[in-house]
Amino acid sequence: MTVELAAALPALLIVAMIAVNALTFFDQCAVFDRAARQAVRVHAASPGYGQTAAQSCALAQADIIAALDATNVDVSVACVPAERNLERYAATLEFSPTLFGRGLRSDVFGVAMPRLTHTVEYVVDSYKPGVII
Repeated sequence: MTVELAAALPALLIVAMIAVNALTFFDQCAVFDRAARQAVRVHAASPGYGQTAAQSCALAQADIIAALDATNVDVSVACVPAERNLERYAATLEFSPTLFGRGLRSDVFGVAMPRLTHTVEYVVDSYKPGVII
């Protein structure tokens, strides 16, 4: 039994690590989706007078980072002009796996460990308040 345990324990730990990372990634994606939608709605749909799309992206990114409160994720928000004076905001979450909450190396035996990414896009019509056309 001891030999069987010694052979099976590493495999069980790897499966448990994969399961914990997958569930943590899904949790971060759910929080990210809600936070990104709220941040784009608040900062991009009705920007302040003179506020550019880059400033809206920076404000939305700051709100999303504050909502996630995690050390192993990176957030980026980009704005691309779309057709008919619309703007497309793309928010991207990059998740790096951990070893049960501890940091993991980015490469193992020279093979790079990929980061998991999740992207959401929102198209908004950002009117300029106070400007009379």
